Amino acid sequence: MIKLRLKRFGKKREASYRIIAINSLTRRDGRPLEELGFYNPRTDEVKLNVEGITKRLQQGAQPTDTVRRLLVKANILEQASATAAS
Repeated sequence: MIKLRLKRFGKKREASYRIIAINSLTRRDGRPLEELGFYNPRTDEVKLNVEGITKRLQQGAQPTDTVRRLLVKANILEQASATAAS
């Protein structure tokens, strides 16, 4: 199964995360299928590839809880479900 999850990078205590599409059995910092965005929790900076995320969600990718919250906050999850219903 394909998951949308966070991949950690950065220094100790200064973590940033990339939002990636990856096989659910692969380790957290393993090689992703596709990088779909960026999240910095210290500054609340979020950059998302909306087109790539909606494509992956339509293909059946499951976001983790944290990524789901980021997508809901950016109104991407609703867009993806609306286009899938059409």
